[in-house]
Amino acid sequence: MEKETMYDNCLTKEEMEAKRRAGNRIQIIDVRNPEEFQEKHIPGAMNIPLGELEKSVLKFDSDVLLVTACGKGGGRSAKGAETLRQAGFQSAWLCGGTFGWFD
Repeated sequence: MEKETMYDNCLTKEEMEAKRRAGNRIQIIDVRNPEEFQEKHIPGAMNIPLGELEKSVLKFDSDVLLVTACGKGGGRSAKGAETLRQAGFQSAWLCGGTFGWFD
């Protein structure tokens, strides 16, 4: 069996919404820089740039699924989800990223 990599833990917008409807608490964390976040972001998303994520983990509840997002999804967001997973949180990254959310 292959070892799971950080790029395997991607949720689509639809999968995330289904989890939310099923009663899961979810927080979207946009890991882009503040300028990118200001241009366009998912409503309700929290902006914590990737480089600041590790020192910000105390802000999160352990029973919340943390879903990271970047622009297109898979680069910074996958790294962010892995950082959160290594810190002991439930995490995934958003397939398609912020731009895909609005398509």
